[in-house]
Amino acid sequence: MKIFVTGGTGNIGQHVTLALAARGHQVELLTRTPERIPAFQTMENVHVVKGCLQEPETMTAALTGCDAVIHIALGWGVTPEEMLMNDTRVTAILLDAAEQAGVKNFIYTSSTAAAGDLYDGMDETGLRAPTDLYGSTKAATEVYMMGFRQYYSKKGGYGDKVRMRRNIIRPGYTFSSPAVPGGASQSDKRFQRIAEAIVQGQDLTFPAGDGTQFLSSRQIAQVYTALVESDLNEEIFYALGSNFITWYQIACMAKEMTPGCRSRITAEGEAGKPNLYCVDKIHRVFGLRFDGMDDLEEHIRWNLERAKAKLAGETLHNPVHSY
Repeated sequence: MKIFVTGGTGNIGQHVTLALAARGHQVELLTRTPERIPAFQTMENVHVVKGCLQEPETMTAALTGCDAVIHIALGWGVTPEEMLMNDTRVTAILLDAAEQAGVKNFIYTSSTAAAGDLYDGMDETGLRAPTDLYGSTKAATEVYMMGFRQYYSKKGGYGDKVRMRRNIIRPGYTFSSPAVPGGASQSDKRFQRIAEAIVQGQDLTFPAGDGTQFLSSRQIAQVYTALVESDLNEEIFYALGSNFITWYQIACMAKEMTPGCRSRITAEGEAGKPNLYCVDKIHRVFGLRFDGMDDLEEHIRWNLERAKAKLAGETLHNPVHSY
């Protein structure tokens, strides 16, 4: 398949791009900064397209002949209007452009934030009840996308039906070491801060039970490839690990990997039983189930090596990308 990918140089996107190319798909990779990851410019099955979602004209030509769109790029803003314009609006424009170009399958990257507060066993059938602006924007885009089944006629009434399949992936906390030189890493700096504290022997304290169902970007890429190669339509999938892992555990792992480390790691308060997302659907439909510990040790080691290099005064590239 020929697949148009947005956000392909980011934390999740770089691994999705590699996974698609490895499976023989032709990737049309939209990015504002092609020079940021030179490896993609010479990679077989990857064609880099310079442009951005706020410039629809750059997308039209690249969508020609594409079988699918995987929309990973994060639309961000400070105000409600900015969030709406940068995520929901650009996704609506991309949806329309993809349908007009004859694309057969569209995958939107949402977030667990679209569902709102977590309760134990929450699955994809729960109501959308976001509790912040980011989650509200993702939920709004989900609803808009699922409702995009038919055009209206300028003469009144309904017009053409939408032929394109539309599906949604909701990642949670996703981490990654760079998949290629210059590639992006984790979506925030908590791993980095833990590693820097450990190599300097600083003490660390965490609230007991502060953690999540981690999943590496390499693993989440398997969900994207399985979904884009399917005939499913109007489905939502949580993409998370099956295990709950705390930041306290991660810090302890980092300490164990650092001989002679004198950091004291403590957890304050009572942990209690964590609420967990139900991730049975990706197992039931695709046969995928992920242990959150997979890739975690490697990622901690990568952060520790970076922390040591930074302490030694080496210049490091910024691994936290904007999309």
